[in-house]
Amino acid sequence: MDAAQLGTALLALPVGLMLTMPFTKWLLTRYSSRAVMLFGSLFLCVILILVGFAASYWQLLVLLLFFGSARNLMTLSINTQGVTVQALYPKSIMAAFHGIWSLACFAAAGLSLILVSFNVAPAYQFTIVSLVLALVSLYFIRDTINQQPDPQQILQEQLSSPWWLRAYALPDRYLLKFAFICFACMACENTMYDWSAVYFQKQVNPDKVMYTAALVLYLTAVTIGRFFGDRIVNVIGIKKVLKISGILIFCGLAITVALPYMVTVALGYILVGFGVCCVVPMVFSLAGKSKNMSSSSALASISTVGYMGFIIIPPFVGYVAKAANLRWSYGIVTFFGLLIVYLVSLIKEDSREDDAAVAAMPE
Repeated sequence: MDAAQLGTALLALPVGLMLTMPFTKWLLTRYSSRAVMLFGSLFLCVILILVGFAASYWQLLVLLLFFGSARNLMTLSINTQGVTVQALYPKSIMAAFHGIWSLACFAAAGLSLILVSFNVAPAYQFTIVSLVLALVSLYFIRDTINQQPDPQQILQEQLSSPWWLRAYALPDRYLLKFAFICFACMACENTMYDWSAVYFQKQVNPDKVMYTAALVLYLTAVTIGRFFGDRIVNVIGIKKVLKISGILIFCGLAITVALPYMVTVALGYILVGFGVCCVVPMVFSLAGKSKNMSSSSALASISTVGYMGFIIIPPFVGYVAKAANLRWSYGIVTFFGLLIVYLVSLIKEDSREDDAAVAAMPE
């Protein structure tokens, strides 16, 4: 399998994720999020094992499609559980959940490095990891909330939303601003995942150690920010944190574009990392308080739009870079930070839904 085929196969992962969003939303309106979460976690482990043994392009393509679907089942149900747990606490704890996800990324990279150093084949790597994670899921599922769908809320949702919004897991008018905030943040976040090392290599320093370290610097800022984000939210309020996040994203990317030097780009990456770290968990926390949708439906609708930023913008960055250069690409992405600031300003206490959502967080 050549690099072009591998790149095409990898596109199946986000496609599977997006195609499964309405189905996951449907499941969460009929079964407990605990059951969907356990099924999604075990399904993901099974698919990961099979991916390691894929022997052809078409096998890998199909398996990655299912991998994206399983990931959506697990992620959406876990976030639904997270919003439910958050409702039990008077202070913000949502960002820490996403911080643990960031730690898992570091753990996965470190474990993979160790296994590769011992010449363990990818198929066996995936099998070992999947079996361990399946056991972890089965052990800890007993400590999750047995959250059953609310029939009255589902009925109200069906009466208040057009059929096409319900069928395709799209946000209603109230949730639209939250969805576009997620879109803008995920666009910046995935651009950094896909292009930050390339930008550092092409514009700053071609040394492999240096541009790898630059990406690690960004990921470290994201992780640290998520573990401290809840404390900041509890002091200054969620809206102020979201506005500051948009400003940090804009300033970080602007510095990166205007001053493509080692120290300044490293500083820019840190600012962007701190900027993106809390946006999605805080928006999920707010959107979960919607009066027109259940928390699972609200998160599904926001994720449907938000993940489009994950999928569309990084390839767009590549096309612009090919036509001009990466600095132009990053310059365009910079304005997503300002878009976040503007959209957050639209979250006003001028409706009952906004009152309920914002009143739960200190201002």
